[in-house]
Amino acid sequence: MKTKTFFEMNNKELNSKIDELKVELFNLRFKHEASQLPNPMVLATTKKDIAKAKTILRQRELGISVEPVSETSSGGIVSRFRKLRNRRAENGKKS
Repeated sequence: MKTKTFFEMNNKELNSKIDELKVELFNLRFKHEASQLPNPMVLATTKKDIAKAKTILRQRELGISVEPVSETSSGGIVSRFRKLRNRRAENGKKS
């Protein structure tokens, strides 16, 4: 899964996605042990997706990243990220 899709999710959706991925990883491990998993790289991909989602949650806790605003309020997600990027660029130029 692309990192961008994780950034577009709010915290509640990210937590539910992490739970979903953990269940999927559990099932994949059983299939792998029973030699029924045709592509074992799916295990690594699922682990990486869990790590991406947890990283984004942690970034939001630390204030490095912002939780997206719902698309119905004042311009949507894209404009919120553009404003944040422009603010960071302005702060970088002043320093």
